[in-house]
Amino acid sequence: MSALRTLRQLTATSTRAFAARQVSTVSRRVLPTLGARVSAPQNIRTLSVSARRLGEGATDLALSQKLQEELKYEKESEQSHPPDFLTAFQAQGVWEIQDVLGNDEVTLTRKFGNENVRLMFSIADIQAEEEDFASNESESDADSEGEDDPLNSYPIRASLSITKTTAPGCLNVDMVCQEGHFVVENVSFYNDAKLGTDLTAESDWKRRGTYIGPQFDTLDIGVQEEFEKFLQERGVNEHVALFIPEYAEYKEQNEYVKWLGNVKAFVDQ
Repeated sequence: MSALRTLRQLTATSTRAFAARQVSTVSRRVLPTLGARVSAPQNIRTLSVSARRLGEGATDLALSQKLQEELKYEKESEQSHPPDFLTAFQAQGVWEIQDVLGNDEVTLTRKFGNENVRLMFSIADIQAEEEDFASNESESDADSEGEDDPLNSYPIRASLSITKTTAPGCLNVDMVCQEGHFVVENVSFYNDAKLGTDLTAESDWKRRGTYIGPQFDTLDIGVQEEFEKFLQERGVNEHVALFIPEYAEYKEQNEYVKWLGNVKAFVDQ
């Protein structure tokens, strides 16, 4: 959820509290009169039908209505076309985006000579950061004194794998994407390309038992610099580092809307 949605929820809570006091006052004055006009058996029969339509719980209807309100708000805020940053990224024709609705991981793939390059990142990292942003918003505003915070400054972990069609093995690079830059943490090599690229639990377990290489920042400065140039040449650059946080937010919003619809449909059955 975005910080704007969190702020809207806080405002809605205050409004609901005020409205509840008004309803309580009106209810004490009006309900006795209404009760005299409507017989008890009719009232009970109406509530029973509503409960059966929305499952067995007495709270199903209220939850369904709140989910519908949130779903309506989010859909009204949706763009009818892909955002400009996504259109511009795809127009370059360098990376192919593999994104499955319902999964929290996104994969970027490309060819570079005889190499297959795969860059993966997850939207899970941005969820905790949004919660921290919402709770610390007042403090941040007081400290900023008119200065803008860096756009998309929260870190997102990314994993790069490079394999070759003419040679065995796989080169894996663990990185953090933040503020338009990739920070390399470590570089590992696997003799078996399948072991280095397979996403199964079995392969992940096997990788944990292999040597993953030294921490990148402990390498000779010259080696670090040349390796960074190696990544830049393969398109792992500032442009992609700026794209990843934007796309992560875009995907998280789409996943949230889908989640609302799925939960509401389940409650209504």
